[in-house]
Amino acid sequence: MNDVYADKVIIVEGKSDKKKVETIIREPVEIICTNGTISITKLDELVELLENKQVYILADADAAGEKLRRHFKRELPEAEHLYIDKMYREVATAPKKHLATVLLSANIDVHKEYLEKS
Repeated sequence: MNDVYADKVIIVEGKSDKKKVETIIREPVEIICTNGTISITKLDELVELLENKQVYILADADAAGEKLRRHFKRELPEAEHLYIDKMYREVATAPKKHLATVLLSANIDVHKEYLEKS
């Protein structure tokens, strides 16, 4: 689900993060990949595109993810930061149930079967 007209945008680091999140969400949400890092120029362009949208940052629980979060906190302070449990370290390797719970806590509609699995 990559809808450029979506009101909600989730920013993730990698393509595998994007693919995993796409399988879990049920509503039109644009998912943007930074490919781990983002230049100041690209970040400025992105900030302009994200005006009037609900923006969520879902980064890995590691040093690179924290660096990315710092950039977005500075340039896009109204974005909501979503955190996975540090024991999973990466969005791509976190269990779908855990990701579904994190996304649901931000009022992002998820497929219910991911909440039911143990």
